[in-house]
Amino acid sequence: MSKFYIFTDGGSRGNPGPAALGVYVADENGSVVYEQGTYLGICTNNEAEYDAFLASAQWLTAIGLAQNPGHIIWQLDSKLVVEQLNKKWKIKEDRLRTKAQSIWQLLATITIPFTISHVLREKNQEADRLVNQALDAESA
Repeated sequence: MSKFYIFTDGGSRGNPGPAALGVYVADENGSVVYEQGTYLGICTNNEAEYDAFLASAQWLTAIGLAQNPGHIIWQLDSKLVVEQLNKKWKIKEDRLRTKAQSIWQLLATITIPFTISHVLREKNQEADRLVNQALDAESA
């Protein structure tokens, strides 16, 4: 059974400010399965973090699951998003709660095991690279 490691990151230059998301998916051998860097416009860092996770869940449910992974391991450097999506921390902002509800609806359709974990920034370099590429391309 194969595993997908999904790394997501969102970032804004200013808070709020120009923002982008990054999604990086690798298999258990470290081979790239998918990557996405998308400019989001003006939003907060937390909104960008949520949008990155949502983009990864949309890709997974639309395309990624057809590759039959046996387990999905999401790894984010946003402790806030991890704890809120795992329903351990309260979501106080309506905008973020709406995004979380969309994510939970998608996650409810996934029938294989998955985890959502926090990792240090150093372990999330590929998703961060995609965020910065999208921001740099937009400002060029």
